[in-house]
Parts: sequence; structure tokens; C-alpha cells
Amino acid sequence: MEEKKRLLLLTTGGTIASVPGADGLEPKRSEVMEREVNQLRSYYNITVRDVLCLDSSNITPEQWLLIAESIFTLRSGYDGIVVSHGTDTMAYTASAVTFLLPDIDVPVVFTGSQLPLADVLSDGPDNLRTAFAMAASGKPGVFLAFDRKVMLGCRSVKLRATGFNAFESVNARYAATVTGLGLRVDESVLPRRRGEAKLYTRISSDVFLLKLTPGLSPKIFDALVDMGYRGIVMEAFGLGGMNILHQGLDGIRKAVNAGISVVVTTQCLYDSANLGVYQVGSRLLELGVIQGRDMTTEAAMTKLMWAIGQNMAPEEIRAVFARSLAGEIAEE
Repeated sequence: MEEKKRLLLLTTGGTIASVPGADGLEPKRSEVMEREVNQLRSYYNITVRDVLCLDSSNITPEQWLLIAESIFTLRSGYDGIVVSHGTDTMAYTASAVTFLLPDIDVPVVFTGSQLPLADVLSDGPDNLRTAFAMAASGKPGVFLAFDRKVMLGCRSVKLRATGFNAFESVNARYAATVTGLGLRVDESVLPRRRGEAKLYTRISSDVFLLKLTPGLSPKIFDALVDMGYRGIVMEAFGLGGMNILHQGLDGIRKAVNAGISVVVTTQCLYDSANLGVYQVGSRLLELGVIQGRDMTTEAAMTKLMWAIGQNMAPEEIRAVFARSLAGEIAEE
């Protein structure tokens, strides 16, 4: 009989571990979680460690570091790791952990649920089964499993607040899917390892996400400089257009000249920011902004937070954004 894969479950709270409380659902690893894990022990040798017990809206970059450190330090002796997490910020955490753990040498699979395991209609059991199957696959990388689909953590986006198909893999194929033939892995999507697994222990919170709107005051850039931000991710229109061509460019110029890294992405969920198409985009490139290309907002934010956390100079940040570290942008 084939030996069971040794898998580690790290719990962080979230809906999947919630139970009804006086003021609504509260994250708390319950007997129901133990029951689901015990059923999975028929297939895997599972160890459970509690890292956090938080609603994911309360998870901050400080907790991202704790989760990454827990994965890195506890992974020895395990074939894969599952991280249970609340859905609201799971795409941010999965993206951040991707950059904090380059070349991770085991599968790390985030998952959660839209309904608590305590609910008879919960999607949690199915999501856990998919996550554990991917964790046992022997395919290293950081992934997110939901609704019988597995995607790169740095490509995941939560699109639906209640639907069981809450997450999509944006601008990238699924890393794996569950079909009548079992777990089907797409090898072409998997991240390529370039060296030994590493843990980064610093990340910066001094990054601001700015969504352009018609009529936005260009003074916002002066305010961000004055507030001490070191990075800005700007969601522009379409391929990278902005409505504040003249005064707005002056504000961006001041930010870039002050040493702030400005990454331009698009408000369009799919496709890519391409600043070379229109005049306004070309003007932005002349100022020294960085193209986010087809990255998700979550990946652009966390990659910039990670890069600034390593005290990279603006030109180093520009260079690191020009290449894919873990599949977060399409290879040119």
C-alpha cells in the first residue's frame, strides 16, 4: 500500500472556521473543522497548526509575514501545505506570500469557503479536498484552490461575494482543475523554480492604491508625497489612459522625482496595461512610471510592497517589475 502523503494544514481563521456568535459569524476552529480533517486523514497524513484566528479583513502585512514564516519554517518533512484563510483578502495574502517565499520547494495551497463548515450546505469540504489534492501533487508553488479549480496565488482575484465560484484566475489559465478524471494539472502554468527556497522577512506598508476617476484632483499626488508614501499603484483607464493629462502629469512627475515608484495598471480586469498605444501613456512612460502590464491589482500591490520592503532603489524596482518572478505577468 502506497504511503500517505504528509501534509500540513495551517489555519488562520476566516469563514471556513467560523461559528455563529452573539454579533454574527466569528472565526474559531471548531469540532466541525476537526471532523472534516479527520475524514481527509483516510487519504493523507495530516498535521494541523493554528497560526491565526482572524476574519481576513483584519489580516495585515504583519500577518502576511507570520504566515510566510510559518510555511517556511514548518515545511520540512511535509509533502505539501494547505492554508485555510478568509476569502475577502485571500488573494492579497496568496500574492504576498508568493513574493515572500520565492522558489518555495513544496506546494502551498490557500483555500477557504463562502459558507462555514458548520453549515450543511458549506462549500468548505469540497474546497479543502481540492486544496489537499493539490498539496499532495508534488508541484511546488503558491496556489489558491476554490470551486474545484486551482490557480496561481499571484493570479487570483475574488470576483463574487456569495457565489461558490468566487475566485477567478485573471489573465492566466488554471494551474489545475478537478474533473471526472481527478486532479488535472497544467504543467505550462506552474512557476519555474530558479534556486533554493528563500524567506523574505520585510514588507512595506507605504504603498497606496489609487483608482482614477473622471475629474480626480491632481492634488492627490502632492498629498501622497507629503504623507510619506514610497509607492503608488495607479489603476488607470483602459490601456493606461488618464484624464488629467497636464496638471496630473505634473503631480506624477513630482512623485517620481521624489523617489516614489508609480506602477500603472488598468481598471479593466482582463487584458493588459500598455502605455505605448496612446499619447497619454507615452507621456507617462517619459515621466518614469512602471507598466504593470497584465498583473492583478493584488499582485501589483504586494510585489511593490515586497520590493520596497527590500529597500530596492526605484531603478531596481523598475527592473524587477519588468520580469516575472512567479507567473504574475505574462512572459514576453
